[in-house]
Order: sequence, then structure tokens, then C-alpha cells
Amino acid sequence: MRSPHPPPPERSAELRRRFAEEARSERPDLATLCLLIGAQADGTLDEAGIDAAQIELDALAGRLPYRPGAPRAWASALRELLGERCGFHGTPGDYQRLESSLLHEVLRRRRGLPILLSVVWLEVARRAGAPVYGVGLPGHFVVGLGESGAEAEQQVLVDPFEGGRVLTGADTELLVAGATGARLDPSMLTPADPLDVVLRVLNNIRAWAEARPERSDVSLWALDLSLLLPSRPASLRYERARLLVRRGDVLDGAEELEAYADVVAAVDEPAADRIRGEARAARALLN
Repeated sequence: MRSPHPPPPERSAELRRRFAEEARSERPDLATLCLLIGAQADGTLDEAGIDAAQIELDALAGRLPYRPGAPRAWASALRELLGERCGFHGTPGDYQRLESSLLHEVLRRRRGLPILLSVVWLEVARRAGAPVYGVGLPGHFVVGLGESGAEAEQQVLVDPFEGGRVLTGADTELLVAGATGARLDPSMLTPADPLDVVLRVLNNIRAWAEARPERSDVSLWALDLSLLLPSRPASLRYERARLLVRRGDVLDGAEELEAYADVVAAVDEPAADRIRGEARAARALLN
């Protein structure tokens, strides 16, 4: 399948407006934000397609047993439905596909990255009334059920990438050690904020695009959406400015570099001077 391409400018502007509005709402909806990302990536995803994805999540939740019991029973019910009967899982090859970061495509293909498969688990479980939350382990996103934290006796972690396999404490420690070389810290097991999940999804999309210079358009819209989040790293402005220069939009890129340098100057004047030097070098490309 050919990699998805963004919608026309008018549609893109409307999607960004809705994304910003949802991200700044009192209770941002994770599925809605992920589907708006999908529509920004894939111009074929229209309003009917967005509604269909939400309806499918509702339908999947309706297929779960009514309140199956303790967290481990919820984990078992989710694994049986989503992992076994519906076949949601991941493979190493999914890391090479943009579709693996788009919720509507993950629902269609039943395949995706750990974080998008976790979004499916989260949204289905939430709709069914489960005590569920995301857990952003370093390098691997999983789903938690029950109490949160390293000392929580009832906490159950499941890995949607492996079809919903329940993780033991040793499994979790190995995931963290494999990603960072460090020991598991209790702070790693706390529930992830929905907007942090969305930023991590966008970071994955940017990583995919950065490995493919011909898809710098994807990097640009992913950065633009990231900058619409109410809380995000200030350095994203710097990345966007440099990307504009690489794409040949030299004047706008130089202006954004200078604006970012003015912000940085308040805390790190040498760094600000280096960034202003980048802006001058960019402008020199036009001479």
C-alpha cells in the first residue's frame, strides 16, 4: 500500500483548528485526537470515516463481558477479544509503516505500533467501564489496569503489541532495561496523560518521516500539530524552523530561527547567538 498523503490545505486547516480545540478542552478525548492525526496524514479519511472508527470502538466495547471483575479478569477479557478473536497485535515490520501510527488504519489492519494498539485497548476498555490507563515505559507503551504505581497490589500491565499478554514484574524490568539499560523506576508506572500520549504518537510519526527525507511534509504537519498542544517542548519551534530551511522555505525558516533565538536568549545567550548564526547562514543561501 502506498504511504498516505495529507488532505488539501482547506481541509488541513480545519483539522488543525479542531485538533487545537480538542487538545485545549477540559477533558481531551484521546480517540478523537488520534483520529484527527489520522485525517491530517490521510486525505482519504473523511468525516464518515472518523465516525466509523468511533463506532467500531463502541462496538468492540459492547462485545466485552459486563464488568468481568478484578483487573486481571479485565486483562483476560481484553486479551481474548482484542488479541485472540480480533487479532490485534504488532510485528517488527509495523515500525516501517506510517499507517502503524494512524488509529483508523490500526483498526482496519489490526496491526500497529505499541502505542496505537494501546490506544485501541484503552478506548475499548474505557468505554466498557474498566479501570484502565496508559503506561509510557521508555521505548515501549503498555496498558495498565487497576491501581497504579510500583507498589500497587492490584495493578496489572498488559502488552497490546503482543496481543494483550499480561506482563510480570520481571517482564516489565526487561522492557525498561532493554530500552534504557537502567532499572525500572516506580515513576515509569504512573498513568500517562492523554496529551502526553498524543505527543508521543506525533513523535513516532516524526521519527518515521525523519528516516525518509522525501517525506519532510509529514515531519512538518506532525510538528505543526505538536505545537498546537498546550504543553510541549519549546525546542519543537527550533526543529520546525530548521525543517523549513531544509525544505527550501528559507525566509520563513530564518525568521522562526531568529524568533526562537530571542526566546532562548533569556536563559542561554551563547545558544541564542548560535541560532542567530544559523538564521544568517540560511539567509545567505538566497545570495
